[in-house]
Amino acid sequence: MDPTVRDREFIGQGLAFPLQFNARGELALASGPADIEQAIRIILGTVPGERVMRPTFGCRAWELLFSPNEAVTQSLMVEYVREALEMWEPRIEVRSVVAYRDPQRDGGMLVEIDYEIKATHDPRSIVYPFYISDET
Repeated sequence: MDPTVRDREFIGQGLAFPLQFNARGELALASGPADIEQAIRIILGTVPGERVMRPTFGCRAWELLFSPNEAVTQSLMVEYVREALEMWEPRIEVRSVVAYRDPQRDGGMLVEIDYEIKATHDPRSIVYPFYISDET
């Protein structure tokens, strides 16, 4: 099998999230790196127990809601995000996760994730915002 086809099949495609329609009125699809980025956002935005048939799916970061936005909370956030992505997104290799206070928003925490798509060795990064508390 052609390695390019095999890589494309491994990365895959799925419905665009949130659901939307394309110009032909069909459900829009996301593929390649866009599909992976959407999957990461879905994993991080899902509270474990929220999915009926998959109660462990998601990220424990939501346990940190109302915690002080300090070094201990940031360390836990890094651990929870890394754990969730390693468990639920097999198409990537997580290179680093860094959490820090959002300078633009009180109570906000930004999580910067550097990862590599395994099939293509394509390095990527994403910054995901979490809202922790009103405390400063």
